[in-house]
Amino acid sequence: MADPFSPRLRDPQPQKRPRSSFIRFQAEQPNERWQADITHWHLADDTEIEILNVIDDHSRFLVASDVRKITKAADVVASFHQAAAAHGYPASMLTDNGAVFTAAPRKRRCAIELETASLGIVYTHSSPYHPQTCGKVERFHQTEKKWLAKQGPAATLVELQAKLDRFGAYYNDVRPHRAIGRRTPAEAFAARPRATPRLPGFVVPAHFRVRRDKVDITGTITLRHNSRLHHIGLGRRLIGTRVLVLVADLDVRVLSEDGELIRRLTLDPTRNYQPHGRS
Repeated sequence: MADPFSPRLRDPQPQKRPRSSFIRFQAEQPNERWQADITHWHLADDTEIEILNVIDDHSRFLVASDVRKITKAADVVASFHQAAAAHGYPASMLTDNGAVFTAAPRKRRCAIELETASLGIVYTHSSPYHPQTCGKVERFHQTEKKWLAKQGPAATLVELQAKLDRFGAYYNDVRPHRAIGRRTPAEAFAARPRATPRLPGFVVPAHFRVRRDKVDITGTITLRHNSRLHHIGLGRRLIGTRVLVLVADLDVRVLSEDGELIRRLTLDPTRNYQPHGRS
């Protein structure tokens, strides 16, 4: 009688197929796809913090590594634009289904989904409970944490960000990467022409700025344009609210920390005060 526990007679378990059966995908060009994800770390006093990492799928080049106590929807947009200002806009972006990356469960679109759509960037999400889809950035988390564990624990966010910046420079410019032919990510990123957004709507502004502010006791924030200070009215109900300001030439958008659009206007350079409700 055949052994019922023989491997040949067991029920097939495709979820346990060998690693060799997985098909590896790699983008053909730099900036063809960025992968973004958030991982957790601790400060010296055991305070839990979050690190947002963004890497280029083709070259494994690290385009952003930003630490915050809590990463909010507006923070993702800020990191995205700061990375794009340094390395160009990607053609597509891939993330998991975290709350700051998608508002689909709320039948809406979150800040980064709206931002990428307005720029003509394809935005996709991994399948739920399938981290392998974002495997490159997940693997980078491990590499980054292994390096951090060998350093002394950081006491503050500022100190930890300095460590991340130092590691990012080493990772991009010095450390050979086995998955890209023992080249450095910087070498692989520079070796081919970069992809750009292809969907309708992509317009590169001549001047783009990202800044943070806090609504003052008059219900306004300030913005400097051509060396002239302008006051933008947002309403007294928002006094004390921290906001993210996205400035593309004269187009100004003010977002809450949760990524909600508070106000959008075309700045009038002839007026010091841009009254609330004027768009």
